[in-house]
Amino acid sequence: MTINIGSVSDRHAAGTGPVLDIDHLKVTFATDAGDVHAVKDVSLEVKAGEVLAIVGESGSGKTVTAKTILGLLPETAISSGAVVINGSNVISVTPGRLRQIRGRDVAMVFQEPSTALNPVFTVGWQIAEGILAHAGRGGGKRVTAKEAKARAIEALRKVGIPDPETRVNYYPHQFSGGQKQRVVIAAALALNPGLIVADEPTTALDVTVQAEILELLRDLRDKYGTSIVLITHNMGVVADLADRVVVMYQGDVVEEAAAQSLFAEPRQDYTRKLLAAVPHLGRHSASEGMTERAHQDGRVLVQAKGLTIEYPGRLGSPAFKAVDGVSFTV
Repeated sequence: MTINIGSVSDRHAAGTGPVLDIDHLKVTFATDAGDVHAVKDVSLEVKAGEVLAIVGESGSGKTVTAKTILGLLPETAISSGAVVINGSNVISVTPGRLRQIRGRDVAMVFQEPSTALNPVFTVGWQIAEGILAHAGRGGGKRVTAKEAKARAIEALRKVGIPDPETRVNYYPHQFSGGQKQRVVIAAALALNPGLIVADEPTTALDVTVQAEILELLRDLRDKYGTSIVLITHNMGVVADLADRVVVMYQGDVVEEAAAQSLFAEPRQDYTRKLLAAVPHLGRHSASEGMTERAHQDGRVLVQAKGLTIEYPGRLGSPAFKAVDGVSFTV
């Protein structure tokens, strides 16, 4: 099956055709206990500059669908249908063409940044490696190691890593969890792909850092027109970021709608159950309905007033203030 959807740049300019077109995708895994139908018959598309969230419980087939987009399925997987990116069906292209598509047309942000990054190489080397691997292919301009490092620095700056000229030489363990996820996103952006597939990009992060990563993804969409396929089970993330939502259950698409419509008027029972399972502060807890009178006369165990914690700088660098004027009572 061949579908001509034009180049990424043409679609961004003219707004015609999807960046990603999945048509009747089926994925089966061969196991000793028999075939497992992970994805049964999925069809969807992603437009230029759109954030599409694929949601569902564990085992729904959303991650298998995401890996199919980049041709990352194991040898035990049998797939059929079409996954068309920039005019090429990922399922049937040659290995050489698939390597060109990865990074240049579509890139992936994995769930756990600590395992996505190699601990024995600097982050700059890892980002530059992807740039050099694609340099000169498909008629593209060849890139020197110096130019690749400069582009790696620019990618780190784009995702908000402070002092990228210095930190490009850092190893993964020298970054916080949120910064490592930013580095992974920088590696995905290094070749300016039209589509990013983000598989649970905030699951391993605390809520504060999670908000920063979501803001970063939103900026990528708004500033650079990057399309995003967001794989998640977190409906709060979906509400915050997605334009459109595809709900999967046991390998099938059970509902597809604009994010606002899905949350306001879900059509399917499964979607209603999924939304009902979203935790709300105080709901189904022992203290529900008791907020106003709870702990009114309780004894104060811990109290902080204007707490400040500062670490002295080393080798002439300025001091770092980790906590600045925090007050609370327990």
